[in-house]
Amino acid sequence: AGGIVWLARLRTRGGVVLPGPAALTITVVAWLFEGVVVWQVARWAGLQLAPSEALLVTAAAIVAQVLAFAPGGLGTYEAGGTAALVFLGHDLSTALAVIVATHAVKTVYSLVTGGVAALVPAPGMFGRFRLERRSHRGAPDPVTDGPVVLFMPAHNEEASVASVVSRVPERIHHRKVICLVVDDGSDDATADEAGTAGATVISLPKNSGLGATVRRGLAEALVLDPAAIAFCDADGEYAPEELAEMVAPILEGDADYVIGSRFAGEIDRMLPHRRLGNRVLTTALSWVARRRITDGQSGFRAFSPAAATSAEVIHDFNYAQVITLDLLAKGMRYHEVPISYTFRTTGSSFVRPGRYLRAVIPAVYSELNGDFNPPPRGG
Repeated sequence: AGGIVWLARLRTRGGVVLPGPAALTITVVAWLFEGVVVWQVARWAGLQLAPSEALLVTAAAIVAQVLAFAPGGLGTYEAGGTAALVFLGHDLSTALAVIVATHAVKTVYSLVTGGVAALVPAPGMFGRFRLERRSHRGAPDPVTDGPVVLFMPAHNEEASVASVVSRVPERIHHRKVICLVVDDGSDDATADEAGTAGATVISLPKNSGLGATVRRGLAEALVLDPAAIAFCDADGEYAPEELAEMVAPILEGDADYVIGSRFAGEIDRMLPHRRLGNRVLTTALSWVARRRITDGQSGFRAFSPAAATSAEVIHDFNYAQVITLDLLAKGMRYHEVPISYTFRTTGSSFVRPGRYLRAVIPAVYSELNGDFNPPPRGG
């Protein structure tokens, strides 16, 4: 009654909803079941309690918890219940044993039930850790007659970008190839070298991160009304000559999103710790995504216009895992193509294990649970 009065007082301040008949009924039923536990445990201890006496003991134990200071009412529950049993004429030591056992049964039940309820049904108290099971989005969009656009995110890649751009094929599958370089605030001659080699350069005013650069590249590519879009790194680790194989599943109407898999193809050289890290992260991504993925961190990917339009890269640092989860969650058809890979011979990678995981793990969790504000397109 005191609690109801207190809630009523708070209600006058707004934002508080009093429990309705259903909540009160469930509470009474729970207390009745607790009385059954007291009655049964007492019988195990040799005490013959009438149902009304079991309810009295239950009420005394519950009321005592108004003064609870320890977690779970430990101590006050025992004091109230034991006092009620002694009042009914039972031995103190036996009464205490009955109440301690009753509280233990309740606690075990609460922990087990609470543990299950924290996870089931999904997403549970801790949110989702895996994608929901989804079907494909339906019939694919018709393939247009537009060009194939290949863009390259680049930051301080003056030593390699021109060579990579010069290797981009002019035409594939009877379509023109347009090469873009998105310069992520480089402080060297990356933009000049890319432009001289024949790429159209989009320069970001400051270093914004790989995720932000990919977002901008997708937005710029969509303006060109392409039949397919792809991107690869500008550091020479991926072969732009393999662009035709990358976009073929899209142009044939078999896929919306394609990852070039280094582990399904040929790796010329990869540092042992990077190979191990890629394997571990890819295994984790496969579990989260509920499908087999062989290269979750590949820097060579292709998109249908529908996938590129739908894709959301929710953090600026990177794109690798979140864009895959985003597109799979939206029902985009996934495909992998074997590609070649060679370790970079110029420049340096931005990936540092500790920093990478601190950025990627929270982003993956946010992607799975919708706990983010979509960044602006092209930003």
